[in-house]
Amino acid sequence: MSTVTCTSDVDDAALARLLVPRTDLVTERATGPATGPATFELAQGPYTRWIREVSSEPLPDGRHHVTEQVDFRLAVPIWGVLFVWPIRHRIRRQHRELTAPGHDPGRVTTGRTRSAFWEPPERLDARAAGVLGTICTLSVVVGYLGTLITQSITFASSQFGSSTAEQSGALAAVRVGVLLALVLVALADRRGRRLLLLCSVAAGCITAAAGALSPNLWVLGLTQTVSRGFSTAALLLLAVVAAEEMPAGCRAYAVSVMTLTAALGAGMCVWFLPLADTGINGWRILYVIPLAGLPVVVWTAKHLPETLRFQRPHARAVLAGHGRRLWLLGTGLFCASLFVAPASQLQNQFLRAERGFNAAHITLFTLATSTPAGLGVIVGGHLADIHGRRIVAAVGTVGGTVCVVISYFVRGWPMWAWSLAGTMFAAAAVPALAVFGPELFPTGLRGKANGVLQTAAVAGSSIGLLAAGAMADHFGRIGPGLALLAVGPMILVVLVVRSYPETAHRELEQLNPEDEAVAAFVPPVQPWGV
Repeated sequence: MSTVTCTSDVDDAALARLLVPRTDLVTERATGPATGPATFELAQGPYTRWIREVSSEPLPDGRHHVTEQVDFRLAVPIWGVLFVWPIRHRIRRQHRELTAPGHDPGRVTTGRTRSAFWEPPERLDARAAGVLGTICTLSVVVGYLGTLITQSITFASSQFGSSTAEQSGALAAVRVGVLLALVLVALADRRGRRLLLLCSVAAGCITAAAGALSPNLWVLGLTQTVSRGFSTAALLLLAVVAAEEMPAGCRAYAVSVMTLTAALGAGMCVWFLPLADTGINGWRILYVIPLAGLPVVVWTAKHLPETLRFQRPHARAVLAGHGRRLWLLGTGLFCASLFVAPASQLQNQFLRAERGFNAAHITLFTLATSTPAGLGVIVGGHLADIHGRRIVAAVGTVGGTVCVVISYFVRGWPMWAWSLAGTMFAAAAVPALAVFGPELFPTGLRGKANGVLQTAAVAGSSIGLLAAGAMADHFGRIGPGLALLAVGPMILVVLVVRSYPETAHRELEQLNPEDEAVAAFVPPVQPWGV
């Protein structure tokens, strides 16, 4: 629990402002006695505890010496510590504003104040905050699993004597695991999100560890095919849980922070990448590390509830009734993946073979150009919830594609600068694009539909990797092939601007009429932590 204490000498008007229940960081209700300090407690907000107490003593000049004390505990597990300082700062700033002479009382005490970039645009309740913190913890593990072969394959191929085309082929073959993911997420529409999510993460960790024993590139690819199938299913189900549990005004924000923690997991893989330089078998250590994710799954099982929307009665639905949305989103993902997959997954090969980087240099480059992209993810999610998905997705996609292509044609500091700019733009587009899939399909079809969309994305990435590998061998470098494949994201931009529906600020039941008939039903809320 955190405590913030503020003191001021104020006039009658300022004291009156302090005695009004807050509706910004939290919705308060007055609970104090008629005499003595005024006390306000939590009515709604992302806290398990919030008590604000205001006491005053008269001063000889007619003013009051006021002490305002706030005790709070965030309902966000693990990650709540990151928000304690900003919230403490916000409380102190509000006290100064409320007690300043000539202050406009409507600025803080009425309505919802303008949220900072780190806050969700719409206030979460304790349950939503708890669920978001829990799935963000799981997404760290999923992020590591999702980038493992991408970061390590160039070193495994060096031991196995594989060419760039063979690497591209292995990376493309690994994507067959999406078929396993499709089965798992479809099953989640019948059995629930929670069970399939936990099982997928655990199985992904175990099968990834099996890759440490691989005698050749194709056995490594086989173990990763299974592991990536489980981790892809987990990633899709994390997005579904986020969409079903979050308020309408912060679904993109939830996806953005989940993307950020997944990137942290991917970054951990990069942190450990220098282990690949410890010897010819050093890269195998990276495949043992996922076993550390199993205790995380055990902890999550004790804290993650089933989503409320799945618990409610929901309409049955079939894919045939949503053909237009499937084709529209599937085509967009296919086109984007033609470029995104080779641009990201052949980067280490490009740096090692064309720029002479070793594992440590690759780690430094990746961290320097990708870590700041976390700010782009958060800002992109925030803007997508406030201003809409389409404009953020279009600008981010165009900017990211152009900058990344240029980075493959330049050397020295311009390569670092263009790569950083590309990741920042692309990161801003991620939450805006990622939220369309979970939003545009009903509860009874949400898992299966997103599995089909992921299959389209995997088809695009596989074709893109094969094409990029073949063109790299033909041209003798990776850049020209990527420049040709950049047409894919540009097609996505056209589809987003002209055909994608705007989903910001709309409840899932409004977007999916099948569920609207049962939207009024509210089951007993399962306490967070069950």
